[in-house]
Amino acid sequence: MEAPLIDPFNRPISYLRVSVTDRCDFRCVYCMAENMTFLPKRELLTLEELDRMCSAFIRLGVRKLRVTGGEPLVRKGIMTFFHAMSRHLASGALDELTLTTNGSQLKRFAGELASAGVRRVNVSLDTLDAEKFARVTRWGRLNQVLEGIDAAQEAGLKIKINTVALKGFNEDELFTLTEWCASRGMDLTFIEVMPMGEMEEQERIGQYWALTDLRARLEERYRLTDLAESTGGPARYVRVEETGQKIGFITPLTHNFCESCNRVRMTCTGELYMCLGQEDRADLRKPLRDHPDDDSALEAAIRRAIMRKPKGHDFDYSRQRVRGQVSRHMSHTGG
Repeated sequence: MEAPLIDPFNRPISYLRVSVTDRCDFRCVYCMAENMTFLPKRELLTLEELDRMCSAFIRLGVRKLRVTGGEPLVRKGIMTFFHAMSRHLASGALDELTLTTNGSQLKRFAGELASAGVRRVNVSLDTLDAEKFARVTRWGRLNQVLEGIDAAQEAGLKIKINTVALKGFNEDELFTLTEWCASRGMDLTFIEVMPMGEMEEQERIGQYWALTDLRARLEERYRLTDLAESTGGPARYVRVEETGQKIGFITPLTHNFCESCNRVRMTCTGELYMCLGQEDRADLRKPLRDHPDDDSALEAAIRRAIMRKPKGHDFDYSRQRVRGQVSRHMSHTGG
């Protein structure tokens, strides 16, 4: 391995989240517009280019690779990419290959994902009510997702549920979701809605449910024990003593989680975002395509980009204003 990636604040970069498509079979209201204009396919990195790109990051010290979208499993031929990445697991260069999914395609692909070395999957699920699910996803069918979770667990995959806390939408399901996850042996992470995409300011503020309030409600029923563990990422974890499950809280608004950030995000077009909450990005597609037989220019571009990684983001909902808002949709950057 070459010299590892270290950002200007002495944080090692060991985690890459890579979007393989901006397309999705859902249209979640906090993630994308209902009538999205998707990128022309020629702008997307090919599966072979994604392999080269991710392999370069792994040579530079990335130990965890998370595949995202859009919905990653709607990308044609995507299992070819997962199987290609499994060679880095076999060599020991990569510790973990995983993905975040809406669960719609898990029934089709759970077995293949397991055979490619995937051991854990994050499934985005905000409600267990079929009508509300159809409303928040616009196009989704809850039963399809639940069948996908069943298939994934049958294939031996460990499932974590990611739930966006939405005021006035899933507040009444807090205990239902918690107990359903516990009954299935699944951990659960709650996420504050982030100011991303083209939304009316008051609409976004209206969705915002502070996790400090959510946690206080949980503590009315359960004993929560803070855990010291950290993945270097945004979540802070507790153990629910009554169920033994782990619950995470991702709080970009009520707690700035940037001090230990070890990750960067790459879009399906090869743009590297050094911070989810900033607009600065680096074009890695150009050095990749300009030098098809030599990765030295690509690696140099990656190193230059990491030296631009900021100390933290500026998300803020204080004073009823959406500060630090970024214009791109979450589906563009990757979940």
